[in-house]
Amino acid sequence: MTAIETNHGHAGSTLDPEGNTLQPVKASEKTWGWFAIFNVWANDVQSLFGYSLVASLFISYGVSGWTAFAALIAAGLFTMWMVNLSGAPGEKYGIPYPVLARASLGTSGARLPAVLRATVAVFWYGVQVYFASTAVALLIRSLTGIEAGGAEVLGLTGIDWLSFFIVWAFHIVIFWRGMNWVETFLNIAGPLVYLVMIGLLIVLWQKADGQLLEATATIFANPDATFLTEFNGFVAIVGTMVAYFAAVMINFSDFSRYSRDKRSMVMGNLVGLPFNMILFSALALLTTAGAAVVFGEEITNPSLIVERTDSVLLGVIAALTFFAATVGINLVANFIPAVNGIANLAPEKISFRKAGLITSFLALIIGGFWTSFISEVGISGFVNTLGATLAPVFGIMIVDYYLHRGQSLDLDDLYDMSGGRYHYSNGWNLTAVKVFAIAAIFSVATVWVPWFGFLSGYNWVIGACLGGALYYAMARTSATT
Repeated sequence: MTAIETNHGHAGSTLDPEGNTLQPVKASEKTWGWFAIFNVWANDVQSLFGYSLVASLFISYGVSGWTAFAALIAAGLFTMWMVNLSGAPGEKYGIPYPVLARASLGTSGARLPAVLRATVAVFWYGVQVYFASTAVALLIRSLTGIEAGGAEVLGLTGIDWLSFFIVWAFHIVIFWRGMNWVETFLNIAGPLVYLVMIGLLIVLWQKADGQLLEATATIFANPDATFLTEFNGFVAIVGTMVAYFAAVMINFSDFSRYSRDKRSMVMGNLVGLPFNMILFSALALLTTAGAAVVFGEEITNPSLIVERTDSVLLGVIAALTFFAATVGINLVANFIPAVNGIANLAPEKISFRKAGLITSFLALIIGGFWTSFISEVGISGFVNTLGATLAPVFGIMIVDYYLHRGQSLDLDDLYDMSGGRYHYSNGWNLTAVKVFAIAAIFSVATVWVPWFGFLSGYNWVIGACLGGALYYAMARTSATT
C-alpha cells in the first residue's frame, strides 16, 4: 500500500504504512507529472484557511485592491522561485526533507529542523482539522435547519465540537487505509472548489442588486490610501503570504522527490502558484465584497458566507467541497511532513502508522484550542511567527547545497548515522546550529518586538537571508564542512 499516489500512477512505496518512510524513491516510483505538483498547490491555496487569509489581507492593511492583488501575485512568483530551489535536490536524489537536512545540520543535527518542521506541520494539521470541521458544521446545520449559536466551550458550540471530532476521526481512517485515498480528494476537490466559489459569487451577485461591482471597485480604488500606506501594505501582504507558504518551501523535497524530472517540477510550480493566486485571489475579493454588500459585514470564512445565503443546496455542496479540499491538502501538506519528521527521530522503530497516530493525537489537542489561540495573536501574527522560525533553516540548506556542495550529495553518507562526511561532530554540525539559533531569534523579533516593526513584512526573507549569509561566512572559516 503506497502512501502517496497521483493521477499519474503510484509514487511512493517507500512510504509503506509499516515501513521506513525516509528511503530514497526509486526511479520506477518517480511518476509525478506537472499536474500532480500543480494539484498540491491548487489545494493548498484553495483550503478554507487559505481563503480566510487571502480575504483578510484585502481588508486588513488599508491598501487598494490593486495593491493587494499585485502583492499576492508577487508572493506567488517569489514562492515559485524558492520551491524550485528547495525541491531540486529532492527531485535529483529522491530524498525527503529530513534526509536532505542531514547534509547541512548533520546526521543527528537534522533532527532539529525535522522536528521543528514536524511541529509546525502538526500545528497546521490541527488548525486545518478545525477549519474543515466548520464545513461539516455547515453541512449539519444545512440539513437539520439548526441555527448557529448556543452554549460554547473554548469558543465552539456542541455542533462545532461534534463536527471537529468527526473530521479528526475521518483523517485517521484515511491515512490508516492508505494515502491513495488522498489522490481522489486532491484531483476532484480542487476544481470543485472553484465551481462552488463561482456559484457563491453568482448568488451574491443576484442578492447585491448590481452593487457588487461597485463595492469591488471601491475596494480597488481606495482613495484614502497614501503611497506609504500602499508600499507598506504591499510589503506586509507579500511577507505574510510568503510566511504562509514557508513551511512547504522548506520541505518541498518531500513532494518533488516523486517528480518524473526537473521540468515536471518547474512546470507544476509555475501553473500551481502564480496562476492559482491570480484566479483564487480574484474570487476571494469578489465574494468578500459581495458579502459586505449583502450582509453588511466583511466575512472572510466562505463557509459562513454560504450559511448566510440560506440556500440548502449550495450549503450542502459547498460543505462537502470545502471539507474535501481542506482534508486533502491537510493530509498531504501537513500530515506527510509531520510523519517524516517524527519518523526521523527513530527511523527503524517509528513506522508510518505510528508516526501518523502521534500526529493525530497532537492535532486533536492543538485544533481544540485553535479558536482561543487565534483570537489572541491573529492570523497574520500566527503565520508570520511560524515562517520567521523556519526561515533560517531554508537559508542554511540552500547555501549548503548550492554553494558548498555544488549540488552534489553522497547518498550513502546521508544514510550513514555513525560516520561519513555528514556526521560532523557526533552527528551535529555545530556551526549550522549556532547560525540557526541566531537568525531565528532575530527574525522572530521582527514580528513581535516594536523596535523592529518596520521590518515585520520582511521577517521571512530576513530570516532566510541572515541564516544563509551567516552560514556561508561561518562555515567557510571552520573545519566542519
